[in-house]
Amino acid sequence: MTRSSVQGEDTDEGAAAAPEREEAVRGDGDNGVEDTGSNTRDDSGSTEGEPEDPRPRRRRRVLRWTAVVLAVVLAGTAGAGYLYYEHLNDNIKQDVLNLGDSKVAAPTPNAAGQTPLNILVIGSDARDSEENQQLGGARETFGSTPLADVQMLVHLSADRSNMSVVSMPRDTLLEIPKCTDPDDGKVHPASEGRVMTNQSLGHGGPGCTVATWQELTGIHIDHFVMVDFAGVVSMADAVGGVPVCVDANIHSRDAGGHGSGLKLAKGTHPVKGEQALQWLRTRYGFEDGSDLARAKAQHMYLNSMVRVLRENATLSSPNKLRRLAEEATAALTVDPGLDSVKKLYDLSNELRAVKPERITMTTMPNRYVGARVEPTEDAEQLFRLVREDIALDGKDAKKKPDAEPEPPADPAASDDEIAVQVRNGTRTDDLGTAPGRANTVTGLLVDRGFTKAVADPSVLPSEDRTVVRYPSADLEGDARRVAKSLGIPASSVKRSTDVSGVTLVVGADWREGTAYKVPESDDSTPESAEALNGADDSACMHVNPAFTWS
Repeated sequence: MTRSSVQGEDTDEGAAAAPEREEAVRGDGDNGVEDTGSNTRDDSGSTEGEPEDPRPRRRRRVLRWTAVVLAVVLAGTAGAGYLYYEHLNDNIKQDVLNLGDSKVAAPTPNAAGQTPLNILVIGSDARDSEENQQLGGARETFGSTPLADVQMLVHLSADRSNMSVVSMPRDTLLEIPKCTDPDDGKVHPASEGRVMTNQSLGHGGPGCTVATWQELTGIHIDHFVMVDFAGVVSMADAVGGVPVCVDANIHSRDAGGHGSGLKLAKGTHPVKGEQALQWLRTRYGFEDGSDLARAKAQHMYLNSMVRVLRENATLSSPNKLRRLAEEATAALTVDPGLDSVKKLYDLSNELRAVKPERITMTTMPNRYVGARVEPTEDAEQLFRLVREDIALDGKDAKKKPDAEPEPPADPAASDDEIAVQVRNGTRTDDLGTAPGRANTVTGLLVDRGFTKAVADPSVLPSEDRTVVRYPSADLEGDARRVAKSLGIPASSVKRSTDVSGVTLVVGADWREGTAYKVPESDDSTPESAEALNGADDSACMHVNPAFTWS
C-alpha cells in the first residue's frame, strides 16, 4: 500500500519498531478529534492530560472485530437458529436504526421490483463485561464510551447476483450529525468540525453511526449489525479454523513487547481461537504497520471464512451449528428489522446465494490529514457505484439507459419566474477554480429566458459533475426545467437541504465553453479501493521485515 492510516493500535503496540513516520503521528493516540486537545481516551486506555502510570502493565486494546459474525451472516449459518429458537432470540440485543434527523430515500426498484440491500456492520471497542476484559484492554476503560472501531458496509445488489463490502478506516475525519439517544432522550449536537468516525457510536448508539454513514455517502442503509467481541474466539473454533497466508515468518512483537503476539511461519495456516483474534488485531508486522494494512488482512480473513463456511461439510454437525449459533447471537446487537433468528435466517438466505467470485471487498479511498485520513474523490466514486447498484467486480450486464423520471408533483413555473443561483464548483485537487464560470452560465440562463438567474460568487464549492439542487418537492419541477434548458441530465438534479432554492453548481466537467456535454460514465472501481475478490485464495499478507524471524 502507498497510504496507510497510522494511529494508536488496538493492542499494546505503543513503541513501533517500524517507520519513523509512525513515531511522528502516534502522539495523540486514538482520541478521535481533529486538533482539539480534548480530554479523551487514547489507545493505552489512559486519558490525555493525566499522568501516565509508570508501572508496567499489560495494555491490550481488543477490537470487537466483525469478521466472524459477518461471515456467519454471509454464509447462512444463522439457519442453525431453529435448534433453540426462543433462547437464541433472547440472546439478540436490538437498538434503533437511525438516530439522525435527516433520511436518505430508499433506491427506486428495478424492472423486476427488486431493490438493493445495505447493511452496516459495526465492531465496538466497548469493554463492558468481565469476559471482554479478560480478552484484553486496560481496566481504566471499563464502562467507558465505546468507539466504532470497525465499520463495513455490505451491499447486496437488487438482483441478488453480487455483493460489495466497503470498509471505512476508523480514523476517517468527517462531521457527525445531531443524534438523539433513544434510551434517555439526550441530544448529541452535531460535531463542531470534523472528528474521527469511530466517535459516532458514543453519540447515542449504533443508530448514530448509521446516520453518519448516510450523511457522508448518500447511501440508504436498511439494517445494522453490531458485534461484541467476547464470542469471537469460540466462534472461530466452531468453524474449525480459517486459512490465512503470510509471505514470510511473522511475529507481531517488538523488543519492548508491543504487538498482537501473532506468530506464524511463512505460508498458509488455519487459525482459530486466540490466534484468529491475533490475526484480526495485528497491525505491526503487516506491510507498513498501518490501520489500512490491518483492514486488508481482515478482508482476507473474512473472504477465507466465507469459503470455509460454504465448503466445510463438518458444519452439518448439529452440535457445531448449535455452538456457532449460541456464540453468534450472544455477540449481536441489531436494528428492529433483524431482531429475531428467523429474520437473520431470511437475510442470510439472500446473502448466501452470492458466489464468492461475485463478492468484492474494498477500503474507502483516503488521503492523510496529519495523523488522520479523509475521503478522496475516489471515495465518492466508490459511494456512487454503491448508490447506483453497480457491481464493483465490473461483471454487471450492460444496463439499459435510465428511463425518464416521473413528472414532478408540482410543475415548473414559467422560466422568467424561476429564481436560480449559479455557483462555480470547478475546483479540483489538481486544478484551481476556472474563472468566470458562474457568470458565464448565468448569462446562458438569462439569454434563455431565466431572467432571475444570478451568479453567487460568495460560495466556491467543488463538484466533479455539474449538478442542480433544490430544497423541497415544490421546487423539483423548477430545478428540472433549469437542467433541461442546459442539457444537464435529470440524474444530475438532486434534492438537498444544503440549499435554500434552485441552485446550479457548475462542476469540473464544464470548465469551459457554453455547451454542456454529458461526460461518459466511468463505472470502474477505483484502484485506490484495494479491491479483493472473494474467490481469491491466493492472497497473502506481506510481512514487514522488522517483524520477521528465522
